[in-house]
Amino acid sequence: MPLGGGCLERPQALHTLDGRGRAMIEAVKLWNEPNNKSHWDFELDKDWRIYSRMVRLAGAAVRAEHPTLPRVLGGMSPIDPGFLEHLERQGALDEVDVVAVHGFPLDWNHWPIDEWPRRIAEVRAVSRHPVWVTEVGVSSFGAEEVQEFGLRRTAELLLGRVERIHWYSLYDLPKTWPATTRHREAEGSSYYRHFHMGLLREDGTPKRALRHFADYTPELGLCQWFHFEDPRLDEAVAWLKKLGVRHLRTGLSWADSLRPGAEAWFDRQMRALEDFDVTLTYCFTPESCGMAAHHTSPPNHVEEYADFCARMTRRYAR
Repeated sequence: MPLGGGCLERPQALHTLDGRGRAMIEAVKLWNEPNNKSHWDFELDKDWRIYSRMVRLAGAAVRAEHPTLPRVLGGMSPIDPGFLEHLERQGALDEVDVVAVHGFPLDWNHWPIDEWPRRIAEVRAVSRHPVWVTEVGVSSFGAEEVQEFGLRRTAELLLGRVERIHWYSLYDLPKTWPATTRHREAEGSSYYRHFHMGLLREDGTPKRALRHFADYTPELGLCQWFHFEDPRLDEAVAWLKKLGVRHLRTGLSWADSLRPGAEAWFDRQMRALEDFDVTLTYCFTPESCGMAAHHTSPPNHVEEYADFCARMTRRYAR
């Protein structure tokens, strides 16, 4: 699929990988939280028409590369059946196979944790596709006992109810890294909870909830984002194996793909994850490609995002 123009020069063609060193990608996910302004600027795309067209093109591009690979719609956060119906009317669901939801009822959502079954049922009522929970988590901001309770209660409520559940996350976000949110400290404690979502502290030491996680694997998966050249990668893989994790959700950043050394980093990440069934999220607009110079911006040319999805699928999906 050709580029639409207006972006930085496309990276040179990637060298071909052999069958070894590729993660076992079990699904690809088209963006992350498109109804959350921290991940998609819907003031620039007020009715999600750009997003809907982008999903249709990217989904078709992935299908052309790998006809049987499941394509997952970017997980909703907040969970909003009306948003899903809106995308359906615009044709966004024609080129996906799964819809996804994200929920954090003990930290950010305005509903109690015991409502999880009802929330899933509401989405199923308006969807023709299976529903996955690709992010669910509880922070230890107030007390580690809250996270410990939240993990166990979430497993009780969701295991057996949906096909995929990815707990967020393995590691706390380092204090020196920004959280992916537009409001920052203005959110009060909501902002700081972003830094306490891990089962492991920033220094790699375990929290109370970690001791229970292996009770629910491999049915319970895990979501861990790896930053560009993330120094935690190898240690994270060791922990995932120790915990019995089989299903992992992570991402490849379109914005990072234009950095020097991107090919080497993407290859290293995907080789490290070759023992897991990976749901691979494609997201984040390069500043040079967006309507605004921000990773949440809709791209000027949605064909460029579809091209990125096709190239990454061709390279890393077996």
